[in-house]
Amino acid sequence: MATTAYKAATDFLVYSHTFGLSTMEGRGFYYPSDTAFGKDGVIYTVNRSLEGEAAMRGVRVTVYDVDSKFSHTFCTFGDGPGHMLWPTAILVDRQGRVYISDEQLNRITIFDASGGFLSMWGKRGSVEGQLDGPSGMAFDADENLYVVDHLNNRVQKFTADGRFLLAFGTEGAGDGQFNLPWGMTVDSKGDVYVADWRNDRVQKLSAEGKFIASYGSTGEGDGEFRRPSGVAVDGEGYIYVSDWGNERVQVLGPDGEFIARYRGEATNSKWAEDFLNTNVEEAAARAKSDLEPEMDFFEPTPHEESSHIEKYFWAPTSVKLADDGKLYVTESNRHRVQVYKRGHNA
Repeated sequence: MATTAYKAATDFLVYSHTFGLSTMEGRGFYYPSDTAFGKDGVIYTVNRSLEGEAAMRGVRVTVYDVDSKFSHTFCTFGDGPGHMLWPTAILVDRQGRVYISDEQLNRITIFDASGGFLSMWGKRGSVEGQLDGPSGMAFDADENLYVVDHLNNRVQKFTADGRFLLAFGTEGAGDGQFNLPWGMTVDSKGDVYVADWRNDRVQKLSAEGKFIASYGSTGEGDGEFRRPSGVAVDGEGYIYVSDWGNERVQVLGPDGEFIARYRGEATNSKWAEDFLNTNVEEAAARAKSDLEPEMDFFEPTPHEESSHIEKYFWAPTSVKLADDGKLYVTESNRHRVQVYKRGHNA
């Protein structure tokens, strides 16, 4: 069977460009998990790396700008102050401070805009205020910090310096319950959206955790999900979801209605072009390669297709909206970030 032709239902989003290069050090990414935006066009992408010896080099935050100018990296592998073991999400507050959640260290670490260590808080446990596998994060309008408490199947709200405010959610599949939730966001009205990973849905709740709505069900069809990992909401209420298990991004309307789906359209990043311009033999071999092969898969799943077709999303872990409205999709297995903008007819 030939690979499935995945196309957007509309031109709601249009592909713009790609950032990325697979490297364990310096300019580039290594199994990135999330992206955040600082001041003056600065972008931060946190790299989760792999377990074992690779983590000693690959774990870091890559700092660059909207024009692909690489700045520096900060934070390295370790369990001491200012280090990370298994980073999950990254966020920047209005003062430019960078927050990183670490699901193995069960803490939130805070850095200044350049990556200098400022503080950290968090302790493993299941009582209120403790964490077990923190993942997605989001600020509300007052810069209180919501944290997805992944293994405790709940969301907790803290002040920016870690003082506990409230918690909501229990394990289950009912309204307001979660099963290994991962990503989250807060919209302009203060409502909370959670990518309820193992329940294959996105839930919308009030700022206090009261259930409002649920979007999606298990499957590969339009508006269905398989292990959604991230969610973003724009000012008009459109909902963007990284449908991790289906290797795609979906857009829902403000009431949860299906709008469009995207499979990925990546082109070479500027960093990749620089590499190929220097490594001419690899560039020549690549020029002869078929990057979109027609293949007969034993089991034509989205995962198999993405692993063989370079432009497709492969493990889209996070979706984030920049201030200019562009959507940044962090995809772990291809070590890159694909960027989309709204279409003219959207």
